[in-house]
Amino acid sequence: MLSRTADSLYWLARYVERAENVARIVLVGHRMASMARSLGSSGDEWLSTLIATGCEPGFFAKYSEPTPAAVIDYLVRDPDNHSSVFTSLETARRNAREVRTALTADMWDALNETWLKARDFSSQPMTLDTAPSFLEWVRERSQLFNGAYDSTMLRNDAFYFTRLGTFLERADNTARILDVKYYVLLPQDEGVGGALDYYQWQSILRSVSALRAYHWVYHDRLQPWLIAELLMLRREMPRSLISCYDQITRYLDLIAEAYGGERGECHRLAGEAHARLRYGKIQKIFQSGLHEFLTDFVDRSISLGSEITKLYLT
Repeated sequence: MLSRTADSLYWLARYVERAENVARIVLVGHRMASMARSLGSSGDEWLSTLIATGCEPGFFAKYSEPTPAAVIDYLVRDPDNHSSVFTSLETARRNAREVRTALTADMWDALNETWLKARDFSSQPMTLDTAPSFLEWVRERSQLFNGAYDSTMLRNDAFYFTRLGTFLERADNTARILDVKYYVLLPQDEGVGGALDYYQWQSILRSVSALRAYHWVYHDRLQPWLIAELLMLRREMPRSLISCYDQITRYLDLIAEAYGGERGECHRLAGEAHARLRYGKIQKIFQSGLHEFLTDFVDRSISLGSEITKLYLT
């Protein structure tokens, strides 16, 4: 496979996943802000939403304060934001057009129909009331695309690069949203364990579709260290860091085998990150600092992405 074809498939998957992830984060920000208002609290929910997406610097270069309307517009449809939902879908479709013959008909139809419908949405006002329904639709369309390629692609190098992009983007998102809750939204007035703290943790679990999974695994009220364990170290949870890195290391190995067994720095970085999660204990992670662990994890994931590009995509 040509490196530019692999690159387009890898980034196609990453941008579809990114559109879903940003939609999930904006939805949880919306829920947390609504809960805070109902409880008479004025928190930094919209600022935390920006931080979770990694879009804070670009936002403040354009706006002076994180009002709900400004944050929603910037994260959902601002063309100057390369990670906005609309820009991510547009970039995904552009990559798909470049490798049209490498996609199945179901993949192309799912993505093309999503983009055409999204263009219709882009001409309509995006408000606090209308945004949630659109963002839920984005989640559904992303899952439709993921289901289409999982069900119809041949299990060859094209599939491996597509899966690699999906899970690297997903791991980054899970780490960011967990870090923002722990580091940015720590309750100040009520204290840990108050009503607002409980609803924030609940919203975080909802944002990664893990609230029911948490109660199934732990049979306990929401506890920060158990939530962190579920989203970091439990393989049963498909969006957990360990589950994502199970897939990342697997598909990097399959790609290496498909290309003569050559391995590089990306394989070492992926294996190292995987081992830290596989043998990690949540108690020790909390003792050494959850924020520090997650920040380091995000930095390592960025480095991994760069090394994958150097070895396979250029």
